Amino acid sequence: MKKEKTAEKEVNLEENEEAKVINIDEAQEEKQEVEIEEKEELSELDKAKAELAEAKDKYLRLYSEFENYRRRTSKEKLELIQTATEGLITSLLPIVDDFERAEKSNQEDADVKSVQEGMTLIANKFNNTLVQKGLKVMESKQGIAFDPEIHEAITQIPAPSKKLKGKVVDVVEKGYFLGEKVVRFAKVVIGN
Repeated sequence: MKKEKTAEKEVNLEENEEAKVINIDEAQEEKQEVEIEEKEELSELDKAKAELAEAKDKYLRLYSEFENYRRRTSKEKLELIQTATEGLITSLLPIVDDFERAEKSNQEDADVKSVQEGMTLIANKFNNTLVQKGLKVMESKQGIAFDPEIHEAITQIPAPSKKLKGKVVDVVEKGYFLGEKVVRFAKVVIGN
């Protein structure tokens, strides 16, 4: 019996050792699984950090590009404003020359009729130049309906007739369009 008990103890010991080995193997497997999970979590965190860094970099580049664009367009606008009147001024210079010649001629010549003709020619040349640059005179005359889009009422007076009630009675200053835009409103007197 002793042999059997000893053999049984040996079998039990072997089973215990095998169980310990299995337990150690399972523990090692669990430890490896935990380490793998931690590495996966860390790699996901690293990926998220990398994506965030990339997004920040894109944002900074985009912001910088926009700032450069804004500076460039404001500089272009400033240059455009400074040179916008160059064409108009260049076309008005011959008229300035004509005025200077007329003043010089006026001092030498006392003939009123020739001075009047010269001034009329210069005024026509001036008006034609403005028309070529897109300036148009508004149609504002007595009897037309008041339009606040193109007229500026400077005063109201009693209407001389019932027909002129609420309409333009007198034009004090002409109005002008540059293309389709009002550059100066016609100053008018309205009948009430």
